[in-house]
Order: sequence, then C-alpha cells, then structure tokens
Amino acid sequence: MHILIIGAAGMVGRKLTDRLIADNGLGGKAVEKLTLVDVIPPSTPAGFGGTAKALTADLSQPGEAERLIAARPDVIFHLAAIVSGEAEADFEKGYRINLDGTRYLFEAIRRESLRGPYRPRLVFTSSIAVFGAPFADKIDDTFLSAPLTSYGTQKAIGELLLSDYSRRGFFDGIGIRLPTICIRPGRPNKAASGFFSNILREPLSGLEAVLPVAETVRHWHASPRAAVGFLLHAATLDLERVGSRRNLSLPGLSATVGEQIDALRRVAGEKAVKLIRREADATIQKIVAGWPSDFNPARALALGFRAESSFDEIIRVHIEDELGGKIG
Repeated sequence: MHILIIGAAGMVGRKLTDRLIADNGLGGKAVEKLTLVDVIPPSTPAGFGGTAKALTADLSQPGEAERLIAARPDVIFHLAAIVSGEAEADFEKGYRINLDGTRYLFEAIRRESLRGPYRPRLVFTSSIAVFGAPFADKIDDTFLSAPLTSYGTQKAIGELLLSDYSRRGFFDGIGIRLPTICIRPGRPNKAASGFFSNILREPLSGLEAVLPVAETVRHWHASPRAAVGFLLHAATLDLERVGSRRNLSLPGLSATVGEQIDALRRVAGEKAVKLIRREADATIQKIVAGWPSDFNPARALALGFRAESSFDEIIRVHIEDELGGKIG
C-alpha cells in the first residue's frame, strides 16, 4: 500500500504519520510506501520499514498535484489548509489554498483515472465551520450547510466537489468534519479557535494564557488522538455503508469555556487556572459566534467513529501524549 499525506508537516499530519508507523500498516495491510507533502519540508519518519519520501509542494500551484498523483497512491489524506482566522484575514490566500488546492488535487486524480483504472480512497478533512447561525440546540445530520465565514465556505465547496467526484467514480472519497481539536500541542497558531487550546496548554506548562471570549461560549471539541483515530477509521471504512452523502459530522464533546476551566482546575489545580488572563477580542468573538456548539452525530456514531466523553479526559490525553504524564 502507498499512502500520501498532504499537509504532513502539520500537527495532525505528524501524529497520523507516527500512528501509521507504530501500527505497521493500515486496515491490516502493510504500508510499503509513504509520501509526506507540505509547503514546508515534513520530517522523514524514523523506524519505517518501507520507502518514505518527504516532499515540498504547494497544491495551489499548477502541476504540483499531478506530480504527486502520478505515483498512484492507494490512500490519500488531504489535510492541507490555512486555518480559519488566516482565511478570514487574507481572502485571496484562503481561496487559493483551501479551494483551488483542493480542486487541483481532485482534478489530478480524475485525469489519472482516465489514463487507466485508478480509484484511490481519499479522506478530506472538512470542518464544523460549514454550518452557520441560526443553529438548532444540536446540529443533526440533516442540518443545512450555510457557512458564515470564508473558511467554512471553502470547506463546504470542497465537500460538494468530493461528493460529485466520488459519484462519478474518479475516487472513493469521504469528508470528515472535524471538531475543534483540543488540546493542540506546540505554539499558538492563527486559528480563531486557538484559544480553546491555549487556555489549557499554557497553564499546564506553567505559562500564562489569554482568554478572548466569555466563559459562557460553548463549542465542540475532540483531542488530537481522537482526530488521528477519525482519519484511520475513515480510510478503512466500507463506504457502501456511508452511501451517497459522503460528508460526516464527527463525534466530539460539547463544553463551555467555563467547563473547560473547571476541568483544568480538577486536573491541575487552582494554580493553573490563575494563569488565564481575560482580554476580550471582538474579532474572535464575532467569528466564534458564527460556529455551532453542539451536535448529534448519529451517522458517524453508527459508523463506528468515537471521541472523548469528558474534558477531564481530553486534558489527560494531552498530559499523556505531550507532557510525558507530568504537569509542568
């Protein structure tokens, strides 16, 4: 099996790569070739028994997608995107990366399929930002996709393209709407949702964090560990069970910021909570107000996708995976 990971230098891409190597395969099949791609050079994995290649490529540039697809990978994970806050701040860049890059990839696969039998599994990471207000108390599998941000619009268009290209038989695609991933390791990024991780990650390491919204803000979350599990499950799932509606809202945990902070207090104590500094940010508040906060992901649950059931669990996953089991 040949696996291509686009966006491999990102946090989820790195964790997915590590998991594939640790599992020594995917769905019971050995991975003989692993191609890692990003706009910055991905790290070549250690301990991989097959052939690994790390490439630098920007899918929004003509010819780059064709170069990657010429090797006919069996499974393609499309993780590459610029995040919500940056897509809102830079309109042209958001559409170039998040929409044009996705369409060029899909087109490269289509053209390759016309040269001879080729139908790879394609896992596309979408977002709950495809939904816009007004919201129901819980977003179910029939709720209208009507985004109120540029990022959400770009992802929604990608979902429609994925469904049509799958219907036409060019690839076997599945789109997964990831919850906001929390707690993200590393440094803060430009995502408008970044504070959800920051207010937990920094205090757990003894650092101050800024909270730009009210503690009453409610949102939908899953851990990085759960995100990798989603991707692996999507890559091996029998898509006959999914049917023609190829995009799924995935399981997660609905919690307010206040509930996050309460979980931090239970796990790490009042000392950690005191490191959170309130500093309102009207731009972030406006973006977050346009996102859904709770879901009923019945289809994904029936198909076997799973996430955490408490924020205490999400925090402990971070401590185990990123802090060596110890709070800084």
